[in-house]
Amino acid sequence: MTMHPFVRAVCDLQFENAFNPYTDRCVVYDRADAAQVRAAALEAMIESASTSPVDAIWVGRDLGYRGGRRTGLALTDEVHAGAHLSRWGLEVERPTVGAVVAERTAAIIWKMLAQIDARIFLWNVFPLHPHEPGEPFTNRTHNSKERRAGEEILALLIEVLRPRRIFAIGNDAAQAVGRIDGRLPVIAVRHPSYGGQAQFLKQIREAYMLQEREPNMPLLL
Repeated sequence: MTMHPFVRAVCDLQFENAFNPYTDRCVVYDRADAAQVRAAALEAMIESASTSPVDAIWVGRDLGYRGGRRTGLALTDEVHAGAHLSRWGLEVERPTVGAVVAERTAAIIWKMLAQIDARIFLWNVFPLHPHEPGEPFTNRTHNSKERRAGEEILALLIEVLRPRRIFAIGNDAAQAVGRIDGRLPVIAVRHPSYGGQAQFLKQIREAYMLQEREPNMPLLL
């Protein structure tokens, strides 16, 4: 079976001190076929997303060791992986072993996505997990070389999906999107980490015209 050109381009990304979840295997937490499972899920999502118009691509910075490194899904931890896949009509077996791991940023992102019915594709400027040398379970900011490669991939994703607009989550994403495509509407929102949660929630509610939940209202995640 021929791999989608976009997925092939992502799989071809290789950088020092960066884990590619679609080709690499974590010897501690991954099943033997984890990379193949994540690559197949990405391909299936791209195929599904290509069938109908996409409202937006939400763009973050890069994969984290508690989230996308394990799931292969941008802005998504294992707690919310099923919800992510189901939005594209997919059900994929978990590629990792052991206890399910949660990520705070993913929880905030999915708090809002649970209230939005639009077709939203999640991605990152740098679609791999950059980590400190010799410390695979850490996070670092991607460097300029990685950013340029990631921007090429993001430009390809925009070309494939042709979204109506882009949400840039955080300054790094906003700057990268600004360098890629000046035609699409870009909505820059605060990254929910480092004290930005309240502003992020407010901006997303306003953009999607959502009502704020009462404190005692249950949240479906």
